Amino acid sequence: MRPVAGKERDVINVFKEWESDRKPNVKGVVGGYLMKPDADNGELIGVAVFESKEAYLANGNDPAQGDWFMKPPGTLAVRPSVGRRGIFNRVTDF
Repeated sequence: MRPVAGKERDVINVFKEWESDRKPNVKGVVGGYLMKPDADNGELIGVAVFESKEAYLANGNDPAQGDWFMKPPGTLAVRPSVGRRGIFNRVTDF
């Protein structure tokens, strides 16, 4: 995702808000990551980890998640696509 210039901190705060407000109410969530590539190209990468594909899809279909996903307005240059890279399944623990 690409934050609007000067809005990166706002995007980070929204993800922190998800951790404190949404995560305790989402079944099957393991955690998530918000990462910034070394090549500072202005992008952030968000990754959500769930126990199962079903838990991921249930969260995605929850209206509360949709509300969260759309806030705060004006912070992203382009609306990110959910699952753009696909859904990945865990192969093993290591």
